Amino acid sequence: MQDNIRNFCIIAHIDHGKSTLADRFLELTHTIEKRKMKEQFLDQMDLEREKGITIKMQPVRMDYKGYALNLIDTPGHVDFTYEVSRSLAAVEGAILLVDATKGVQAQTLANLALARKQGLVIIPAINKIDSPLAKTQEVAAEVSKLLGVADQEIYRISAKEGTNVQELLDGVVEKVPPPKGNAQAPFRALIFDSTYDAFRGIITFARAVDGEISTGQKIFLLASGAEGAAKEVGYFIPQETQKDKLFCGEIGYIATGLKDSNDVRIGDTIAGVKTGVLPLEGYRTPKPMVFVSFYPQAVDDFDALKAALIQLKLNDPAFSFDMESKEALGRGFRCGFLGVLHSEIIAERVQREFGIDMVISRPSVEFRLIGKDGKEISVKTPVDWPDEQKIERMQEPWAMLDVLAPAAYLSQISQLVLSIGGVQGTVEDFGEGRLLAKYEIPLRQIVADLYDKLKSVSQGMASMDYEVAEWRPADLVKLEIWVAGKSEDALSAIVPRDSAYREGKNLVAKLKEVMPPQMFEIALQAVSGGRVIARETISAQRRDVTAPLYGGDVTRKRKLLDRQKRGKKELKEKGRVVIPPRVFLDLFRS
Repeated sequence: MQDNIRNFCIIAHIDHGKSTLADRFLELTHTIEKRKMKEQFLDQMDLEREKGITIKMQPVRMDYKGYALNLIDTPGHVDFTYEVSRSLAAVEGAILLVDATKGVQAQTLANLALARKQGLVIIPAINKIDSPLAKTQEVAAEVSKLLGVADQEIYRISAKEGTNVQELLDGVVEKVPPPKGNAQAPFRALIFDSTYDAFRGIITFARAVDGEISTGQKIFLLASGAEGAAKEVGYFIPQETQKDKLFCGEIGYIATGLKDSNDVRIGDTIAGVKTGVLPLEGYRTPKPMVFVSFYPQAVDDFDALKAALIQLKLNDPAFSFDMESKEALGRGFRCGFLGVLHSEIIAERVQREFGIDMVISRPSVEFRLIGKDGKEISVKTPVDWPDEQKIERMQEPWAMLDVLAPAAYLSQISQLVLSIGGVQGTVEDFGEGRLLAKYEIPLRQIVADLYDKLKSVSQGMASMDYEVAEWRPADLVKLEIWVAGKSEDALSAIVPRDSAYREGKNLVAKLKEVMPPQMFEIALQAVSGGRVIARETISAQRRDVTAPLYGGDVTRKRKLLDRQKRGKKELKEKGRVVIPPRVFLDLFRS
C-alpha cells in the first residue's frame, strides 16, 4: 500500500502558477468532473480568488495510474512562509515552479531553502512557456545553476494550456519516494493544519506516519494531553470524503469531536495509544513580527470578535492575540502577525466571514527597552512605552533583506533602502542581467510600505524576501497626539527620534482633514518628550445666531453674538471631543 503513495507539494514565488498547475492535475487525474471545474479550484476562499493569491494550504488526494497522489497546494507570499514549512514536513517531494517570464524570484529561493532543509526531492519545472514574453532557455539556465541539475531534468510546461503537465506528473510518480513508516506499529500522525466544525468539533489535517486508524477509535493528543475519539476519518478529494480507515503514509483528516481550541495544536502528535508512543517532531511556533490592534466598531460585537479570532487561530497558528483596552475605542485585541499582508488577510476574513466591522490600528513591531534598573521591557504598542527617564537603552529588530532585480534598477533600489535607514550588503550576479542585492534594514521600515515602494522604483520588476536577524541599538521616542488638550492613546506611535517632527506634522495635518468640526475650536498637537513639536487647529463651526432677527437695534445682534462667544469659550474649556471610529479608519488607511 505504502509503495503506491506519493506525497508532494508545489512551491514557488507568488503568481508563478501553482494553483493553475494544481487545476491541471485535478483534470488529468479526473479528481474533479469537468462540469464542476473552475479556475483556482483549490483556492476555496473568495478572498484568495479576488487577490489572485493562495492564502491557505490545501491538500487533495488524486488517483493516477494505480498510485495515490497526495498534493498540498501552498502559498507563495513571504508572509505565509509558515504555511509552506508545515506542508513541507508532511511530504517527501516538491515541485519547484518557476515562471518563464520572470525567472527565479526572491521567495523561490526562500522556499527552496526550506524544502532542502527538510531533505525533500526537488523536481524543477518552468511554467508559462506559451507566453510571448517567455525566456524559457535563460530561465532554464538559472534553474540548472541553482539546483545543480542537467538542463534535460527540468520540465518545461504550460499549466494554462496543459502542455507537458502529464510528463511532470509522471515525473512525480517516478522521482518522489514512497513514505516511510511502520504499518504494524501503533498509530501516530502529525497534525499540520486544523479547522472547526460545529457538529464534528475540531477537524485535524493529519499525515499518518505509523499504523492505521479507524472511525470510532480512541485518540490521544500527546502534547496537550487531550483524549477523544475519531468521530470521522477520510481524505480530501478535495472536499472531505469519509472513509473507514486512514493508513500509514496517507494524508487525510480526523474529526476529533473536541471543542476546546487549547486541546488541539498544530504540530502535535495524534496517537492511537496513550503510552509507549514517542511524539513526532512538530513545528517551531513562529514569533509574531507585526502587531496590529483590532477593535469592534460596535461595543456589543466584542464577544463575537473574540470567538472569531479563536476560530481563525485554529486555522492559522502563526496568528496570536491578547485582550487590551483603550479609552477612545473600548475593549479590543492586540494581534500578532508574520507580516502586513498577513494582518490584512486576517482582518478581511473577520469582516467577511463573521460580519464584524472593526477599527484597525496601524502596524507596529516589537521593541526591547532596558530600564535603568536593568530589567528588560517588551513594548508591542505605544501604550506600553514607559517614561523616557526610566529607559537606559533601546533595541529594535533588524532584518536581512534580499532583493532580486534587473541590474538597471539596482541604483534606484539602493537609494530607496539607504534613504530609510538600510545598510548596503553584498551584490551577487544572478545571471541573465539580474542581481541579488542584500541589505540590512530595520524591520519597522519593511512593515511600513517598503514592498509598494520597491515595486514602484523597479517598475514591478523586483522581488524581495526578508528574515529577522538580530536586535540592534535604536534611538526611539513615543509620539503622542493630543486632541483638545487630551492625549489619545489610539493615535500614538513609536518613531525614530530624528523623524518625530516630520511624522507628527504629517499626522496632525491628516487628522485635521478627517476630523469632523465641533462648535468650538479644537487644537491638534503632536507631542514628543513632553513638548509640542507640531500643531494644527480645527476652526469652530459657526451657527448664525442672528438669522432669525430682522430690523431692530444693532445691540440685539451684538448681545446674541457675545453670548455665542462666551458659550464657545466655555465649550473650549469644558468640551470633550469624541473621535468617531471612521476617523481612525481614515487615518490608518492613509
